[in-house]
Amino acid sequence: MPDPSPRTLAEAERRLYLAFLDQGLTRWLAALPEQLARGLDRQRHGDLPAWEKAVAKLPALPAMRDVGLTDDTVAVDVELSDADRRRCDNLLRILMPWRKGPYRLGSVEIDTEWRSDWKWQRVAPHLSPLAGRRVLDVGGGNGYHAWRMAGAGAAFVLVIDPSPRFYYQFQAVRHFVDDADDYRTHFLPVGIEDVPEKLAAFDTVFSMGVLYHRASPLEHLLQLKDALAPGGELVLETLVVEGDEQTVFMPGERYASMPNVYFLPSSRALAHWLQRCGFEAIRCVDETVTSLDEQRATEWMTFHSLADFLAPDDRSKTIEGHPAPRRATLIARKPMG
Repeated sequence: MPDPSPRTLAEAERRLYLAFLDQGLTRWLAALPEQLARGLDRQRHGDLPAWEKAVAKLPALPAMRDVGLTDDTVAVDVELSDADRRRCDNLLRILMPWRKGPYRLGSVEIDTEWRSDWKWQRVAPHLSPLAGRRVLDVGGGNGYHAWRMAGAGAAFVLVIDPSPRFYYQFQAVRHFVDDADDYRTHFLPVGIEDVPEKLAAFDTVFSMGVLYHRASPLEHLLQLKDALAPGGELVLETLVVEGDEQTVFMPGERYASMPNVYFLPSSRALAHWLQRCGFEAIRCVDETVTSLDEQRATEWMTFHSLADFLAPDDRSKTIEGHPAPRRATLIARKPMG
């Protein structure tokens, strides 16, 4: 049987180009070849050939399948032989660690580090209906939330994330989902800085788990605003601390063992930042301390996780002595004018 990789991955890129044309993203279209080449550069990512090969070797699947994009587990029920089931399991493990999910692909259960469905349950009730909307998911990881957005009826969902591992995880899931979403869900391995300035193209922009990694958080908020169409909705989730609108915490070299964490505002301070950046109708819809059940090591993510990053004698503190991870979700609107 010929290797399906060139066809499969080339087809994904072809559909991405066609989607950009269909959505009128012509100003961005010209940059796609360079962005894809840079994001999937084998010289920069030594493991990339192995990930590409893993997706390539996934077995051809029967046309008859039941795809669920509205349940907590993104699931594709399809009949697999024992040999193909083992093959899928082995190939999907090459793409580890799997951080966002959960997924069930065929009979392979991928128990991811994050119960990303819990976050979706907290956020989804507060969103403007996604049906018919164009959505950008910034830093969307392997695309779990994007599949849920497609399941909610979004007309076009674009995940941007610079991680090539996440790109190939997404393409592995796409292999199982096939055309069940009418090819409305796409992935581009770039960051927010690669989105053309003042694009003003998306009805909803999600940025979840990104802001605290930005050394210039207001610049990030303005980039998100530029991507939104007038009247569009921003969904912003990030690490916060308790306090008033003047409270902003900047940790030292590490926070919960992460080296690249910069500013942790209170949710009230974050609302103030959004207001200063020109957003309106700002509201905090959720604030939750991350639990050890929501983020944990699994057989699909075997590295250290949240339990290893908290003080063993006081789970309300990180191992550095900082407040334990608390996340807030704020929703705001870009003015029409």
